[in-house]
Amino acid sequence: MYKTLQLKRGKEESLKRFHPWVFSGAVERMDESIEEGETVRVLTSAGQFVAVGHYQIGSISVRVISFDDITIDHAYWTERISSALAMRQSIGIADNAENNTYRLIHGEGDGIPGLIIDCYDETAVIQAHSVGIHLCRKDIAKALVEVMGERIRNVYYKSETTLPYKAKLGEETYEAASANGLKNGFLYGGSEKNTAVENGLTFHVDWLRGQKTGFFIDQRENRSLLERYAKDKRVLNMFCYTGGFSVYAMRGGAKQVHSVDSSAKAIELTNANVSLNFPDDNRHEAFCEDAFRFLEKEGDNYDLIILDPPAFAKHRAALRNALKGYTRLNVKAFEHIKKGGILFTFSCSQVVTKDNFRNAVFTAAAQARRSVRILHQLHQPADHPINIYHPEGEYLKGLVLYVE
Repeated sequence: MYKTLQLKRGKEESLKRFHPWVFSGAVERMDESIEEGETVRVLTSAGQFVAVGHYQIGSISVRVISFDDITIDHAYWTERISSALAMRQSIGIADNAENNTYRLIHGEGDGIPGLIIDCYDETAVIQAHSVGIHLCRKDIAKALVEVMGERIRNVYYKSETTLPYKAKLGEETYEAASANGLKNGFLYGGSEKNTAVENGLTFHVDWLRGQKTGFFIDQRENRSLLERYAKDKRVLNMFCYTGGFSVYAMRGGAKQVHSVDSSAKAIELTNANVSLNFPDDNRHEAFCEDAFRFLEKEGDNYDLIILDPPAFAKHRAALRNALKGYTRLNVKAFEHIKKGGILFTFSCSQVVTKDNFRNAVFTAAAQARRSVRILHQLHQPADHPINIYHPEGEYLKGLVLYVE
């Protein structure tokens, strides 16, 4: 039987609406011996069961795994992963020869807070965002291999930068630790192959050293949309990372594509991905430079610009400065993009709402004194689902704008 955590009076209401978080301020008392990452039963002030979840230190005390009084065991993980796979199959994302790159588990969106699983061909990359998921990693990997069958031959664990290291996790040695002592490593199998297919295009995926799980899957549909607008355009892809938008623009018939990132490693990855799909194609050139300086210096040369920066705000305290950053960046693009140009602009900050982002972009348009029309309002794809009871899961916002 799991240890218990009891709520203050009335604090169970959000759980009765199936919101999957218990905030620290809602906790009345808990068993003294509970350790971070441990599975706990959450009780109302009257002692009635309301949820099972993983305890953690911080503003969120429990991430709910189930609203049923169940045991979190192999059968549970198998059922949840099977359900997630069935959804991806039903919408044509999994088992698609033209696209073997997709998100299989998206945290709260798939009912498993703290867990991300991305699939790249025969390799699945697991990422834990809670200590509870970290402690379950072997069970999750075992269930994953069982459910996925021949689809997956390798399971890589990549969580050293995402775990909240408040528990004594640093004392552990992972079975699959790499030779340089990092805790990331293979939990199952092992492969040096690092390419995957997205909508018929091939990309290198750096799950060893890359950001997130190695490739930003969440822009897949937005990259396809960009491809439709790229014909005969001079395209600028800012914050290019692995060059996804650049490769799609080239397939779309762009006249010229320039990729910019302040990271030399990102430029290396971008050039590799362009060469993988369009060898010896002189339409593309990459620049390792600051985004603001590049826009100021070269922005007048482009009639299609993509702004896909890293998250400007990772917590609510940074929201105000983040919105100023989004406004400043978009002002530069509006000031320099050619008349009749198209701007793809994004925010991946979870604490920035759609209205926050739209207001920042509208302010930028007004400051630049450009006439702007909205062509599309963009969001994360279907394999990054949003739990209807957890609106915080809607993190990716985008606008496609026509600039007169």
